[in-house]
Amino acid sequence: MKLDELKHVLRASAAIASENSMVVVGSQAILLLMDEPPESLLVSREVDLYPALHPERADLIDGAIGMHSSFHETFGYFADGVGPETAVMPADWMARASLHYIGEITAICPELHDLTVSKCVAGREKDADFVRELLKLGLVSAETLRERVAMLDTKKYSLTHIQAWIERRQIEAKAAP
Repeated sequence: MKLDELKHVLRASAAIASENSMVVVGSQAILLLMDEPPESLLVSREVDLYPALHPERADLIDGAIGMHSSFHETFGYFADGVGPETAVMPADWMARASLHYIGEITAICPELHDLTVSKCVAGREKDADFVRELLKLGLVSAETLRERVAMLDTKKYSLTHIQAWIERRQIEAKAAP
């Protein structure tokens, strides 16, 4: 994905949801978090987001410009309208979040370690690839990830499992050419 594609999704999402503040919680938030993100981190064709003030309107976005929509077929990228519960991050993640302005639209992005924690919790293969690459490039610190994971609700998440998952990604990142 490219920055202009992300901005297109943000503008379309804002119009659909009738809201100008969007929370971007997927991997492509990196386009806003870094001036020149590495190409290896821009493989996703979707933008995971939700309207900040009316997260329930994410379904409208998903239905209009989500996967398999005419928007997706036309442009080759799409929005994944999600909810605040989709990306599991420390409770205080908003204190570290950054605001990015695209015309009249405000995109709220988690700090990169908080965003990465959500990938560690999800633990899918595509998340492993993303986290491994971040670690390999030195864009996130495994120590900070472990500190942030320790802030998660132990009643809901197996912190030991998530910490072990991070350790495996760190080992793989060090072994990667």
